Amino acid sequence: MTMSRRTFSSIVLSALLLALSCPGVKAQTYGSYTPYSIFAVGDLATPGTAYNKSMAGVGIAGRSNRFVNPVNPAAVTARDSLAFMADFSLFQDNKIFRQGDMHSASNTMNMSDCIISFPIWKSSAMMIGIQPYSDTGYGYGYNFTDPNVIGNVGNVTYAAAGKGGIFQAFASAGVTFWRRLSLGVEGIYYFGKIEKTFVENFSNSSYNGASNGHILRLTAPAFKVGLQYEQPLGTRSSVILGATYKSAARLGGDVTSYRYSTGAAATDTLYYKQGVPGVSLPSEKGAGISYRYGDKLMIEVDYTRSDWTGTGIGTREGFTGNLTGTAGRSVFAPAVSESIRAGFEYVPNRNDIRYYYKKIAYRGGVYWKNEYYTLDINKINAYGITLGATLPVYPGYNGITIGMDFGQRGSVKDNMIRETYFNFSIGFNLFDIWFQKHQYQ
Repeated sequence: MTMSRRTFSSIVLSALLLALSCPGVKAQTYGSYTPYSIFAVGDLATPGTAYNKSMAGVGIAGRSNRFVNPVNPAAVTARDSLAFMADFSLFQDNKIFRQGDMHSASNTMNMSDCIISFPIWKSSAMMIGIQPYSDTGYGYGYNFTDPNVIGNVGNVTYAAAGKGGIFQAFASAGVTFWRRLSLGVEGIYYFGKIEKTFVENFSNSSYNGASNGHILRLTAPAFKVGLQYEQPLGTRSSVILGATYKSAARLGGDVTSYRYSTGAAATDTLYYKQGVPGVSLPSEKGAGISYRYGDKLMIEVDYTRSDWTGTGIGTREGFTGNLTGTAGRSVFAPAVSESIRAGFEYVPNRNDIRYYYKKIAYRGGVYWKNEYYTLDINKINAYGITLGATLPVYPGYNGITIGMDFGQRGSVKDNMIRETYFNFSIGFNLFDIWFQKHQYQ
């Protein structure tokens, strides 16, 4: 008992020191970087921890007593009855962008999640934590090339930039009935700040430059319910069915908008704050099925869907991105978001005493998703493959999870931007037996 807690504390301390020592976590302006994050609340995060991400983000039908699974609140009951578990993950995002003959690249790093899970009573348990919901990060510019404009007013440049993100804090509880049916409910609180700026400058000092921007401070409550049903197939294998529903979330907070011009001609400023009525995050439905063979093999397929078309983000100031579909400024519109994810886990022999590599949990996955927006009427899709592994750390179920995600989003047709990305995630899976009485003094 004493050794277990001491080991657990050492791993927690190592995880926190790593987070504090990573310059990208503290000094990096952006949690993620993509021009597509100019729209609405930005780029939505892949669900789950490094454990989930290494299997393409599945988890709706996943149950494991070794890992925290925040994708389905019903999964919190898959645990040893006296176990205290925690997960802390970091995420690094590496992208290469292409638009026509132009290329650029970005590298960012950020916290992915911080979650703890513990039992309540008999077959019930709780989980609390925080994880990103979306990230906004972009910066680009261009020169006006219309000879009529240049001939009349001189050179004109345009630049846009944005940063910030939305986080979700959550608390979930679940209970299992008849050893097969698990139900879970989760309370969610979204909060965050997003800043967007758009600037036009004139080389001719007779004309004023124009700048406008928005500061979004957003909050919203929501809830999520989930269920899982496990049907044994013989003595060692089983099939698990899972489903989730996340409620819509009406956004609160405010949007501060400003417009001003500076130059030799004059200086004017307009600065005002307003609420965000009529804007919401959509509900989401998910379903999954998994097959498990003992403690050796798990295969899962998940599907999720959410409809953003009625959320109000396509017309509300501060959310719309660029409004004019001319001069390189594109028009976004909300759409229906869908994803299909498939992942697996394979462990040669968790109890092998000779070869360490046989105790490693190897994972992989594939996914396809349709983003929650269209760009100039074009659908934006993303697809990729994931690979990963958990390196066990004695004693108990402690481990270090490493995941990789190779994928692509968008295309180069119609002068759009194609992203090719290679992302890393690392998670610290922490496990300890608490609330256990000593047999001897």
